[in-house]
Amino acid sequence: MKKFLLAGASALMIAAPAAVQADEGMWLPSQTGAIADEMKAAGLELDAKTLGDLQRPPLTAIASLGGCSAAFLSPDGLVATNHHCVAGSLQYNSSPENDYLTNGFLAQTLGDELPAAPGSRVYVIEDLRDVSKDMLKGAEKLEGRARYDRLQANRTALIEACEKQANRRCDVRAYFGGQQYWLQQQLEIQDVRLVYAPAAGVGNFGGEKDNWMWPRHTGDFSFYRAYVAPDGSSAAFSKDNVPFKPKAWLPIAKDGVKDGDFIMVAGFPGTTERLRSADEARFYYEELYPYQQSMLTEYGNRIDELTAGNQAATIAYAATLQGVENYEKKIAGQMAGADAISLVAKKQAEEAAFRAWIKADPKRETQYGAALAELDRLIAEGNAAALADARKGMLGRGQLYGAARSLYRWANEQAKPDKDREPGYQARDKAFMTQGMQRIERRYVAEIDKALWEDGIAEYRQLGADDRIRSFDAFMDGRDLASFYAATELGNTAKRMEWMGKSVADFKASSDPFIQLAVATYDEAMAAEAADKERSGQVQKARSKVMEARLAYAASQGKTMYPDANGSLRFTYGKVTGKKVDGQEWTPFTTAEGIVAKHTGRGEFDAPDKMIELIKAKDYGRWAAPELGTLPVDYLSTVDITNGNSGSSTLNARGEFVGLAFDGTIEGVVSDWMYDPAINRTIHVDSRFMLWTMEKVDGADRLLKEMGVSAQ
Repeated sequence: MKKFLLAGASALMIAAPAAVQADEGMWLPSQTGAIADEMKAAGLELDAKTLGDLQRPPLTAIASLGGCSAAFLSPDGLVATNHHCVAGSLQYNSSPENDYLTNGFLAQTLGDELPAAPGSRVYVIEDLRDVSKDMLKGAEKLEGRARYDRLQANRTALIEACEKQANRRCDVRAYFGGQQYWLQQQLEIQDVRLVYAPAAGVGNFGGEKDNWMWPRHTGDFSFYRAYVAPDGSSAAFSKDNVPFKPKAWLPIAKDGVKDGDFIMVAGFPGTTERLRSADEARFYYEELYPYQQSMLTEYGNRIDELTAGNQAATIAYAATLQGVENYEKKIAGQMAGADAISLVAKKQAEEAAFRAWIKADPKRETQYGAALAELDRLIAEGNAAALADARKGMLGRGQLYGAARSLYRWANEQAKPDKDREPGYQARDKAFMTQGMQRIERRYVAEIDKALWEDGIAEYRQLGADDRIRSFDAFMDGRDLASFYAATELGNTAKRMEWMGKSVADFKASSDPFIQLAVATYDEAMAAEAADKERSGQVQKARSKVMEARLAYAASQGKTMYPDANGSLRFTYGKVTGKKVDGQEWTPFTTAEGIVAKHTGRGEFDAPDKMIELIKAKDYGRWAAPELGTLPVDYLSTVDITNGNSGSSTLNARGEFVGLAFDGTIEGVVSDWMYDPAINRTIHVDSRFMLWTMEKVDGADRLLKEMGVSAQ
C-alpha cells in the first residue's frame, strides 16, 4: 500500500556507494547512454545510446506478467517466460484427469489454447518518465501524515491522467529513496492464454533439490499468448478475440552463446536492498531472516503433511508450496552468503565512510546531519516493530479470513469517491479483486485451510499482550475454529463473489463468523494503518534528504549510481562464464548427458521417456553446440538480476534471443543486498535446449514456425 513511498530505496538509511563492478547494475533504460562506453567495451554490437529507447527494439518486445518478466517471440503475440511463472495457470487448469502440472500442455491450434489463471495479464512497456516535480508538488514543507497524504494524492492524480488512455495500466514508483519518482506506462492485455509448457520433468527437473543450485538441468520455459478484441483493444476473454500484434518481437539467434560471450537481460526486477543501512542489514540477518526461514520451513512441511496422498489437494496447493519452498531456500542462501562476504562489516565500513564525508564539511553537516539523525531514530523504531509484524502476518495463512478482510475493506472503500480510495480498492482494481476471489476456489481445501490457520494463530499467540491485536483476541475468546468453517459460506465461490457488491451495513449484519471477525478487527487495523502512514511520511522526508547526500557523494567520486530495483523496467548486462568454488570449477554450461545422469524416473528427477531416449541416441540435430560436441541445457552468466527477473529473455550482443534467465545460485542470492562478482551468477535455460525440446520431444512445430525457426 505504501510501496510507492518506500520503493527504490526501501531502506530507512543509505549506505555509502561501493565501486560499481563491470557487470553490476540494474539500470534504468534512460541510463544506457551513460554506460554506453562500458557496454561497448564489454562486447555490445548494437548502438548503446539508443538501446534504452522504449520505442525501438529490443525493449518494445519486453513485457511483464505482473510478478515475472517475459518477451514477445512472434508477430502473433506469443510470449516466452519461465515454466515456474505459468505454474499457477497450469495448476488452475489441472485436474486429476488432466494433470498439466505433471504432464505438460501443448495447444495444437489457436482454438486449443486455454485461459490462464484469473488475474493473469501481459503488460507491454510503453513509457517510463520522470514525474518527480509533479509528485513532490505541495509536499516539500509537509511532514508525517500530511506529507504522506499529499504524495498519495499526487500519485493518484498522475495515474488517473495516464489511465485516461484506454487499456493502460500506470504506476508511479520511488527511486533513490523518494529523491525521484518515475511513472511507468504499460498496455494492459487482459486475455492471456496458456499455449505450451513442457512436462514437470523438464520445466521443473530437479525440483526443490536443485533449486538455486549448480549444475542445473532444468528446462524452465513456457509460452503464453496475448489476445485482444478484433479492433485491437484490450478485452476480457472472448472466443472472438484475436492474437495481439506487438510492435516488435525478438528474433531467435541462429547461433547460441559460447563461454565469454556478451549477453544482456531486460525485465522487471522486484526488490533489492542494496541501499539499506548497516543496522538494518544486521537486524535482517541476525533476527528477521532466521525467524522467516523457520516459519517458512514449518509452513512447507505442514502443507506436505496435509496434502500427502491426496492428488486433488496436492494440485490445489502446488503453487503455494512452490513459492514457500523457493523463498525459504533463498533466505537460507542469503544468510550463508552474508557470512561468506562479511556483508554487515562491509556495510558498516561503507556507511562510516559516507558519514565521515558529511562530517568533513560543516556545510554538508548542516545540510544533512539532522536527516541522518532522524533516520537513525526511525530505523530503531522499525526494527523494534518488524518481528511483531511478522508474527501478526501468520494470521494471513487462513484464506477465508483474508478474503473476509479484503471484502470488508472493499465495501468500506466503495463508500468513498474513487480518487480518495486506497490503492488496490479503486475502480481500476475491481477486476483484480474479483479474480483474486475467484482463484481461491482452485487453491483451497477447507480442512487444510483450517489446519494452516490454526498453526498461524498459535504462532501469533507467542506475542506478548502489548503486541497483540486486541480486537482479534476478544472476538476469538472461547471460539473453536471448527465453528468458523461449519458456519461460513465464503468457501463457496458464488457466495463469496456476492459480497463484492454488498454494503458496509450488510457486512455488519452478517452472521458469517469470518465476516464478523473482519468487522470486529477493522477499526483497530485502520488505526494501525494510520500510524503507519504517519511514520511513512516521516521516513520519506528524511530518506529523500539523505539520498540527496548519497547522490552527491557518488558524484564526488565520479560514479554513476543505479537505483534499487522496485518492479520497474531495468536493463543489465554481463558475460557467459563459470566460476571457481573451493575445490571445484563450475564450467559455464550443463549438457543433455547430465539429465540422463540425474534421471531416476521418480519424483523430482523424472524426465520424459522420449527425452531420455533421444539423449541416449545423441539425437540433437541442429541444436548441438559445435564447441561442446553436445546439446547445452543451462548456462551461467554474471548478469545482475533478482526476483521478478524470472522469465526475462536473454539477448546476445546483437539483441537476438538466446534463452531465459530463471534462477541464481545459492551463494549469490545475497546480491539482493550487495553484488559480489566473485560469487554472483545467474542461471539461464539455453535457447537451443528450448528449441530442441519443442521440436524433438513435444512436437511443437506450429510454434517453431511461428517464431521463424525453419523446419528441418
